[in-house]
Amino acid sequence: MELEKKVLLEEEPVFTSSSYQMRDKLKFIIPSLLGLLLFLIPVPYQGKWTIGVGILAEGLQAILTPYLPQFMTGILMLSVIFSVVAKAFKPNWILQSSFLKPLFYVSGFWLTMRILGAAFAILTLTKVGPEFIWSDLTGGTVLYSLVPVLTTWFLFAGLLMPLLLDFGLMEFIGSTLRKFMRPLFKLPGRSSIDAIASWMGSGTVGVLITTKQYEEGFYSKREAAVIATNFSVASIAFSLVVISFIGLDHMFVQFYTCVVVAGLVAAVICPRIPPLSRKADTYYEPVGKQIAEDVPAGVSRYQWGFNKAVEKASKIEGAKGVIVSGAQNVIDIWFSLIPLVMALGTLALVFAEFTPIFHYLAYPFVPILDLLQLPEAKEAAPAMLVGFADMFLPAVVGSGIESEITRFVIAAISLTQLIYMSEVGILLIKSKIPLNFLELFIIFLQRTIITLPIIAVMAHLFFF
Repeated sequence: MELEKKVLLEEEPVFTSSSYQMRDKLKFIIPSLLGLLLFLIPVPYQGKWTIGVGILAEGLQAILTPYLPQFMTGILMLSVIFSVVAKAFKPNWILQSSFLKPLFYVSGFWLTMRILGAAFAILTLTKVGPEFIWSDLTGGTVLYSLVPVLTTWFLFAGLLMPLLLDFGLMEFIGSTLRKFMRPLFKLPGRSSIDAIASWMGSGTVGVLITTKQYEEGFYSKREAAVIATNFSVASIAFSLVVISFIGLDHMFVQFYTCVVVAGLVAAVICPRIPPLSRKADTYYEPVGKQIAEDVPAGVSRYQWGFNKAVEKASKIEGAKGVIVSGAQNVIDIWFSLIPLVMALGTLALVFAEFTPIFHYLAYPFVPILDLLQLPEAKEAAPAMLVGFADMFLPAVVGSGIESEITRFVIAAISLTQLIYMSEVGILLIKSKIPLNFLELFIIFLQRTIITLPIIAVMAHLFFF
């Protein structure tokens, strides 16, 4: 037996970075550095901190703001037209395309969502039909505030994401940080990339990265579900917007400290309880497991990560495939995700703004807020739940509350809940990650219950 084991070890190939040419090493280093600069390195821009992709997105949005609602309404209409053509006529040019078939040959539910999204966009653009659909509080918010941001962010994130995913950076970071991420969060080291991209740029970009990694076999079902629901943190830039909106921008350091501490505690607890703990540690079936972060004996984590990164980068044969992959990312998001944002985002805001459902559901939070000694508990209770519809709604509710400590808690809780149906929630429902609407709502409640007392206790210390 010992002899057999020795022979197998001798036959197993162990590559090193010396096995590759300098061209392969540069193929890893240069694109990965660009990916770091664009997605993960914070830079000051117009008085706030953001990332390179954010600067590109905001610059384009500033130029095209008057035209983006009309442009995306056209995209939503084309999405419906192509989907109807695919279902009704089944043309070969769609059904025989590995890219177009899953994009347009969709189920009845998703076709209905696309029709609703296009209809809501047209009604909002023309201000025709029921006002509760196109109001500035509902369809107007989605079409004029949310959709333009997502359109430009996803344009550059989709085009440039191969710099993060395809040239070895995930392999390098994964092997290097595995010993921290695995015991603490039960996750691969590469998941740290998703979290950093969210913190510095946008939570939706973090979910997009997670989705791509899951579909390519680098995260299991459980890992993808955990990362998407616990690490897709709202960006620092948005955090500044929220704390400024409720009039406490002078307490940003204390505020973001609360968000980080409470978020980390939730990220440790949530993966260990249902529904996340019950997710299978199996990989997306069409591709299977593609990840290998275990480091062989006698090799440092840094060296092994570098070797795996160079190996990954060496498989890239040319720029054409990378460009096509990035363009397909953008088309898929524009034609399949944005219609869902318009449809479900509008419906969620209609329920939040024009029905008492969130007020009724929030009644159990009144005694909890009283127990935590937060003033104006009855007025603040709905803010604990409206964030499920949209991340900015708690701040809107909180802006009318006089107590500073209560406004502080509302703002912080809105950033630790993470599951917002107008953005992250729709991304997850549309993705192949195994999470349904009910599970997302349960995780939203879990995060609220876990982080609320932590934030309240820290707030009392800060306001003492």
